[in-house]
Amino acid sequence: MKIRNKILIYFSSTVIVLSTLSLVIVFVLFSAHREEEFQQQQFSKIKHTVGLIEEFGKISETVSLYLDKQYIHDFYDEKMLIYNNNKKLVFSSIDSLDIVKSETILNRLSVSNGWIETKEDGYDLIGVYVEHNSKGYYGISKAYDFFGYSKKDFLQKVLVGIFVAIVVIVLLISFYLSNIIAKPISELTEKIKVYDLSDEENQPLKLKTTTSELRNLTEKFNELLKRTNDAFRFQKHSIQHISHELKTPIAVLVSELEKIEQQNDIEQIKTELHRQTKKTKSLGNIINVLLQISKIEAGQKITKANARIDEIVFNCIAEINTLYPDFNFEVYFTPHNFNENILNVKANEPLIKQAMLNLLVNAVLYSDNQKAKVTFDGSSDILTVIVLNSGKTLANDEQKFIFTHFFRGNNAQRQQGFGLGLVLAQRIFAIHNATIKYHSKENIKNIFSVEFPRL
Repeated sequence: MKIRNKILIYFSSTVIVLSTLSLVIVFVLFSAHREEEFQQQQFSKIKHTVGLIEEFGKISETVSLYLDKQYIHDFYDEKMLIYNNNKKLVFSSIDSLDIVKSETILNRLSVSNGWIETKEDGYDLIGVYVEHNSKGYYGISKAYDFFGYSKKDFLQKVLVGIFVAIVVIVLLISFYLSNIIAKPISELTEKIKVYDLSDEENQPLKLKTTTSELRNLTEKFNELLKRTNDAFRFQKHSIQHISHELKTPIAVLVSELEKIEQQNDIEQIKTELHRQTKKTKSLGNIINVLLQISKIEAGQKITKANARIDEIVFNCIAEINTLYPDFNFEVYFTPHNFNENILNVKANEPLIKQAMLNLLVNAVLYSDNQKAKVTFDGSSDILTVIVLNSGKTLANDEQKFIFTHFFRGNNAQRQQGFGLGLVLAQRIFAIHNATIKYHSKENIKNIFSVEFPRL
């Protein structure tokens, strides 16, 4: 069932049921009040009649007629019987109306049981015991409350009219409100239907609503879409990632093996081969890095341990110098009273090493003077690693795409690659709650800065 129909049914049925109960209670209370008021009028007339009987002293047809025509206390249709203390009839109104239960009620009446009320053929029937001038009398009155029932019927018609009006109004309001409430949900549903996960240019869903729950739902859905798109893109480009990340270590391995091939000293060859065997194992680490990221994309957690960023960077520099021996990395620590404890971070070392390796290789490829500068900045509460190289920079309108899959700026036209190294590095840093940023300086310096959270 649609939420609009549920709102319509729940709201309208609740209001209609409550309205019905309220109107029924009003009708029942009025009916009880009418009955009580009319019975009190009957009782008043019985007392009035008893008083007249005492006043005249004896009963005759003329007195009976006089008593029966007391219009001020008269009812539309009534029969009254008055008995003395011995339950002997002393007055009977001239109405032809019969009281079938008169004997039964008279037998039940007593001083201790001085009030009996019941119904007979739609008439109100009461039996009472009254005292007047120290004398006891029993009175039975059967009367039809014409005006009371007329008011009751009128009230019933009014209440039915009110009920019908309430039902119509509530249904219209419910329909209107359900449309207003359900419209953003329907809009969100339609947008989700046409959303194409394979389209990398899709923008986050936007929903015009003042409902905080729907806004939160849209935000959470957009977060889910972002994570899904990231995972989708990563799976889509996994082959490119693997080829990109394996290219450098394989190139290093091939270069070293070519040097070994030119040597003649067997012992030296064995030593070099042993060293290259260890380096070849790093290929397994790279593959493990990619597998770890795949696990993260699937929602699994990675293991982290204490590690020193400077040691990881120095290891990366040593590996890069094997392939680019003429390239020079200048390493600095600032300020002068540098606190080494800030270099300790909680990280998955193979992942961080791969990210830093990609960042440093990027500096090598885009440097125009065979030099790069690495600075460990501990002047604030967080550790910042800055990698700077001189060379052609990205244009301002290109900088926002630098961490996008397959993006390659104008400064990369002569460089081989897929544009995936920085994307992978950013993803790894994000996993460690670290942030990487790029900016250029004086149009000749490329500057990457990575901020690590405190341990």
